[in-house]
Amino acid sequence: MRYGQQHKQATRQRIIEAAGRRLKRDGIDGSGVSALMKDAGLTNGALYTHFTSKDDLVATVVADQLRTQNATIAAQAAPGRAGLEQIVRWYLSAQHRDSSDDGCPSAALLDELRRCTDLTKQAYTDGVLMVVDGIAARLAPDDPLSVRTKVLSAYAMMAGTLQLSRALADRRLADELLEQGIRDTLSLLNVEHEPVRPRTDVPGRRSTAAPAATDPLAPSRPTS
Repeated sequence: MRYGQQHKQATRQRIIEAAGRRLKRDGIDGSGVSALMKDAGLTNGALYTHFTSKDDLVATVVADQLRTQNATIAAQAAPGRAGLEQIVRWYLSAQHRDSSDDGCPSAALLDELRRCTDLTKQAYTDGVLMVVDGIAARLAPDDPLSVRTKVLSAYAMMAGTLQLSRALADRRLADELLEQGIRDTLSLLNVEHEPVRPRTDVPGRRSTAAPAATDPLAPSRPTS
């Protein structure tokens, strides 16, 4: 039975989305072709109908993940510096930290991307600069390229903070690290921000607001 182009495109996208979750959960090296195809409900051979190799799939997934991150977060944030604070608070929220399967590919895969093929590295470079340039346009709308390196540094700070927060066994310390990361990132970007609001569930604790998982840019309170 021959399938139409629309069916083929839908299947290809299903593979990309399933692989994105698997790669961020188990890593690039830890995700074999069998597992990637099983997640999509397909046989191993189906990979080569849509991609030339696993490396081709990984490069495509990285590009798709960053394009999605830009479309659902950076592109929907408010204009100007208010939008910068929204983006930073979403990125360093407890919800984002605790949902790595659907979270930032940089925080999940950065240590492995350096060992990937040039194809994947180029896909990552193009994708991350798309996100960074969207942030830079809010920081310096008249000349976003002049702050690209600063924003890239802030992005690296956020990704590293998120990685470390995920690795800590002490939940309270992990939450405090996210809060400090918000302050440090906004300071690096020279964005004035509201003081951290006290939590009501843990006496003496202070925490930043974080967007809800269903609406990444809507304000809500992080859960313990």
